Amino acid sequence: MSATADHAETNLAVRLGFQPDMVVQEVGYDDDVDQELREAIEQATGTELVDKDHDDSPDAVVLWFREDDGDLTDALVDAIAKMEEGGSILLLTPKAGRDGYVEPSEIGEASTTAGLSQTKSINAGKDWNGSRLITPRGAAQKR
Repeated sequence: MSATADHAETNLAVRLGFQPDMVVQEVGYDDDVDQELREAIEQATGTELVDKDHDDSPDAVVLWFREDDGDLTDALVDAIAKMEEGGSILLLTPKAGRDGYVEPSEIGEASTTAGLSQTKSINAGKDWNGSRLITPRGAAQKR
């Protein structure tokens, strides 16, 4: 990868809200994930991504989700339960025409049901779309 492309990927991670020293938990990792995006997040935070067995609460969650991975609402609720208050979820789903594609309406419905708000959608790589999801202010205290 060129320095320019590497810088662009890192900027994407920074634009998505990843900051130095954040603990970012990765859920749904498989051999189809976008390695460049993973590396950009690690570069932006200066820390390695932690897996689902990490004991402490992460500041953010990267959730790779495909149509056959189960119930999206349940996956989002599980991610919220692990996260620090005020954290965010980067939901990554395959692009249209790729194996595992998830309809945008399903993402919207699952996000709303889980109590999340979508702040932005992004092109997260050659095969992945991303949605940055946050808990509305005060929602964590109500749980």
